[in-house]
Amino acid sequence: MALGTINIKHSIYMTFRFNFLMLISVLAGINQKCIGRSFGDSLNYISLDKIDIGGHLGNKIDWCIQNRIVEQSVDELIEPFNYKNETRWWQTEFWGKWITSAISAYQYQPTVALKEKIDLAVKKLLQTQMPDGYIGNYADAAHLQQWDIWGRKYVLLGLLSYFDLTKDKNTLQAARKLADHLMTEIGPLKKNIVETGNFRGMPSSSILEPMVLLYNRTGDRKYLDFATYIVDQWETPRGPQLISKALNDIPVAQRFPMPKSWWSWDNGSKAYEMMSCYEGLLELYRVTKEPSYLKAVENSVKNILLTEINIAGSGSSFECWYHGAARQTLPTYHTMETCVTVTWMKLCLSLLQTTGDPLYADAIEQSAYNALLSSITPDASSFSKYSPMEGIRSLGEDQCGMNINCCTANGPRGMMLIPKFAVQSSSDGVYINLFANLHSRVSVNDHVSVRIEQSTNYPVTASTEIKITPDTEASFTVYIRIPSWSKLTTVKVNEIIVEQVIPGQYLPITRKWRRGDHIVVNFDMRGRLADSEFHAAVLRGPIVLARDSRFHDGYVDEVGLVMNQDGFVDLLPVPTQPEGMWMSYSTKMRKGTNLEINDGDETILLCDYSSAGNTWTADSRYKVWLPYPVNMMKNPFKD
Repeated sequence: MALGTINIKHSIYMTFRFNFLMLISVLAGINQKCIGRSFGDSLNYISLDKIDIGGHLGNKIDWCIQNRIVEQSVDELIEPFNYKNETRWWQTEFWGKWITSAISAYQYQPTVALKEKIDLAVKKLLQTQMPDGYIGNYADAAHLQQWDIWGRKYVLLGLLSYFDLTKDKNTLQAARKLADHLMTEIGPLKKNIVETGNFRGMPSSSILEPMVLLYNRTGDRKYLDFATYIVDQWETPRGPQLISKALNDIPVAQRFPMPKSWWSWDNGSKAYEMMSCYEGLLELYRVTKEPSYLKAVENSVKNILLTEINIAGSGSSFECWYHGAARQTLPTYHTMETCVTVTWMKLCLSLLQTTGDPLYADAIEQSAYNALLSSITPDASSFSKYSPMEGIRSLGEDQCGMNINCCTANGPRGMMLIPKFAVQSSSDGVYINLFANLHSRVSVNDHVSVRIEQSTNYPVTASTEIKITPDTEASFTVYIRIPSWSKLTTVKVNEIIVEQVIPGQYLPITRKWRRGDHIVVNFDMRGRLADSEFHAAVLRGPIVLARDSRFHDGYVDEVGLVMNQDGFVDLLPVPTQPEGMWMSYSTKMRKGTNLEINDGDETILLCDYSSAGNTWTADSRYKVWLPYPVNMMKNPFKD
């Protein structure tokens, strides 16, 4: 009875608050000045056509564009929208995921053919919009159920991305009609958004992100008020309490009891959807500057980094948080969903843009080189659904009666984040986050154009040379990301050593830059040993290494002690390696548990995790975490 009283009072309050805000909006006028996305940000994206990435990573991006994004059938994505009879599936997300990646691909590598395909995809989608504004495939009686609002979210994101590209007013108007229709179904005295769909309303309420973006592009206050309404509902007894639980530092895997049914409304640990909500909250913070919003996002992200993200830069099991960092040595079903990897990278990139904290840049590098690259097929035509730390790589199932699944659709979005991450600008200079063969042009101080040319085979090699070429002599700062794993980094500017190079921070280099100036960075590429629950893993730079059965150097599962000195492992490049491997190294292991018959340390071979298993057959069984013998003389259990 008391709970019901609380809910009724809250409903009355929310109705008053929502209607009051709407009244203020009308009085203020809906055409108020738009607040742009970059308001108050520390870092800004540069135009994607001003950057070109080469080398191994750049090739993967290029192949993803050509073999995945360009090859996607538009008609297949549009087909579900032609039928309004769905009651449970998520077909309509695929269009939004594809078109946002396609637009980024077009901005990065503009071609007439891709632009025509994007135009066609939007034209055909808008032909399915109902007179009341609805774009989707759910039956009228099933609106707001299951993944209906989730699908509308991705449609709205896609339409707004297309508007940003073309400034087409008809597309923006269609987006407004879509949002307006949702607001006739959701809100005070209507259906509560956190009680719709699945996973405590997180998939549905992740529409927060495009609602804020729609406000930014229209200046119409009602969309901002609706965004605030969504966040208010999070903190109701039925909501996911994404702010209060974050501010109280409750781990993301412990926020709600174990659900009776995993795939249900009761499960509050769904990783992808939770992070999607925090993406929206960060967009709302940019507009409102409400400090608790940013604090909630940062607390949650840091908790995810501490308790969930494994050494490959991703997490989740059965798509939910599960204290995965501490349990990553365990063979686990359905771990590291690619949708989780992509959303984690996207959330970290947004936080990097907002705060300028290199912690998030390090996290993106870790994910990109390991979890993301390991999920992509050799020709980049598809993506795995899950990427275990051991076993055999495989593609996920087709979903919703279509020749696609959520991760195949989402993977390209992750690949197209990399150019956005590579080089960014700020009010006083240039930030270099990615070390790769790349060329970019950045505007600094609002008037100086600077060409950045980077020559390297990183992370195969330890050094990179960065040429800084302003169109005219100018004073500004170049910020070099010093990865937290690189404990001994040297930096020279025009052969002069730079002091105070600190791991895990940006190194600011301020000077009057002239043509011919260059920076040389040498990273600490010593092999490193990670230890967890009587297992060891080997890393080199940002790269996780793994055993692979193609080496024929013993059983990938065998017990052995990787030889190391104070946690550092000697790694020697392998001159010849199986076809399709990017990099491989040899090191020493003391195999087995019988010290008396041990004939000495044996050589084992390791390759980068993204190459491990990349035949996608049993021919390349792989393993990251290598079990080692327990030595009771060293009191390993600390009893």
